[in-house]
Amino acid sequence: MPIYTPPLRDQQFVLHEVLGAAEFLGQMPHYKDVDADVLNQVVEEAGKFCAEMLLPLNQSGDAEGCTYDAAAKTVTAPKGFRAAYDAFRAAGWQGLAAETEYGGQGLPHLLQIAFYEMQYSTNQAWAMYPGLTVGAYECLLAHGSKAQKDLYLPKLTSGEWTGTMCLTEPHCGTDLGLLRSKAEPQADGSYKITGEKIFISSGEHDLADNIIHLVLARLPDAPAGVKGISLFVVPKFLPVGEGESATVGARNGIYCGGIEHKMGINGSATCQMILDGATGWMVSEPNKGLNAMFVMMNGARLAVGVQGLGIAEVAYQNAVAYARDRIQGRSLSGPKATDKPADPIVVHADVRKMLLTARAYTEGSRAFAYWTALQGDAQLHHPDEEARKFGADMMALMTPIVKAFMTDNGLEIAVQCQQVWGGHGYVRANGMEQYVRDARINQIYEGTNGIQALDLIGRKVLLDNGAKLKKFGKLVAAFIEEHGTSPDMNEFVTPLADLGDKVTKLTTELGMKAFANQDEAGAAATDYLRVLGHLVLAYFWAKMARVALTRIKADGDAVDPFYIAKLATARFYFQRLLPETAWRIRAARAGAKAVMELPAEMF
Repeated sequence: MPIYTPPLRDQQFVLHEVLGAAEFLGQMPHYKDVDADVLNQVVEEAGKFCAEMLLPLNQSGDAEGCTYDAAAKTVTAPKGFRAAYDAFRAAGWQGLAAETEYGGQGLPHLLQIAFYEMQYSTNQAWAMYPGLTVGAYECLLAHGSKAQKDLYLPKLTSGEWTGTMCLTEPHCGTDLGLLRSKAEPQADGSYKITGEKIFISSGEHDLADNIIHLVLARLPDAPAGVKGISLFVVPKFLPVGEGESATVGARNGIYCGGIEHKMGINGSATCQMILDGATGWMVSEPNKGLNAMFVMMNGARLAVGVQGLGIAEVAYQNAVAYARDRIQGRSLSGPKATDKPADPIVVHADVRKMLLTARAYTEGSRAFAYWTALQGDAQLHHPDEEARKFGADMMALMTPIVKAFMTDNGLEIAVQCQQVWGGHGYVRANGMEQYVRDARINQIYEGTNGIQALDLIGRKVLLDNGAKLKKFGKLVAAFIEEHGTSPDMNEFVTPLADLGDKVTKLTTELGMKAFANQDEAGAAATDYLRVLGHLVLAYFWAKMARVALTRIKADGDAVDPFYIAKLATARFYFQRLLPETAWRIRAARAGAKAVMELPAEMF
């Protein structure tokens, strides 16, 4: 079975030494009781749960998968999933970041993201069930009526009921303006909903007493396109009673018509859902459903980005363990393990490049993800209006980057760590091939990475003339101004400043081209996202290098080796990974002609 140790040392480094999370949260009255000890304790306990409860079920859940009963239209999750979910509920984990008003612990979303990372490292398929419930909770919290909040939020917070989002239909994916599901108003204020949804994660399972579906559908008089979409809450079983005392009643007209047989995350039930006159209640206003659903969609996109981080971490840990143990060949600079017939493969330069690539992307992404989560907390709870606005802008700007950049890197890392194992990585028993299969979906669902790139360049950058990007640029510029004269920081600050200047010029150039021809933005979008992803990672790696240098200078010979490793990894990132931006910028500037000139019928 693959190994996993919660990366507590690096998590605490990011939380306290890089981000100053406790101090930042302390500015918010909502989190006045959250100090460094609370952050550490929660992360440590979450790590224990994931390592002890979820990791042992990962391979068995993948091998067994979910079971569909066509007669009963029910789905059974793999063995052990229900017991792990019951333990998860009993410990109160489902309500970690939920409001205390609805039975939650009221802790920062930062901790939710840290917990997500460890869940995804140990069992991404299992983590889908409670993860989507968090999204349903947040959507109803933001847009539900008081009656809906009082009924559903306590149940979702406790995990007694789980949640889904039902968007995709057989004929349309991301283009939700094409959806056909219909909602007919009833005299009692409810709606009868008819339609078919596909690729619905956790749409049916046996882990909870009820499943609360958030469904997009059209009213009879709805305008065409996205402006005619409404959102409805559609429970699997109709609730009886009100509030926390509510129980489940009659079966509603929504059921699973089958499950998908997939490349990966086999323990997660991916369902075809049929709505046959299902009873639902509108959330928010008529024809404003897509706006309400974006709360859940954007939360899911951030979570999926962290799935890329989680897979990267566990793949790296297993590749390192194998590279230290596997002996093969001799180091080109002379034998290193003279007491053995061959050297461990960790001494070979090519293996080290793969391991350092995994390490650099993983540790950089952790800082990026946790910082983004802090901006989400600030957006909701910071007492200063400017801080709330900054948090909201950063969440909007960074969401597509987190989703696409981290999941692209996650798959690359899974493949490279499998490569470290050689032929043994291709064998199912060792677990490395599962990480490759599980990582692949992360680039696809919740809006493909190409869609994220279009969202970034179109809506998040060019639409406001780069206002949000300039705000992040000010953070980078302030760091450069503070540390630009330090000789020790030159190797990090100089390339960071250079990339910042290039991003400014590239953004202006693409904006001018797109004004004349929008295909120019489309052709450059993926390359542009990769460049911005590196700008963000370079900023955080420079910050981490500064902390490491400070500690190395202060502690001398007694320095913790952790900081020596951190500095070495920072250097690898800047010298070996950041140069990707050079060819990406060149490709983005190449224009749309080579992409668009071949007639469609000639493909």
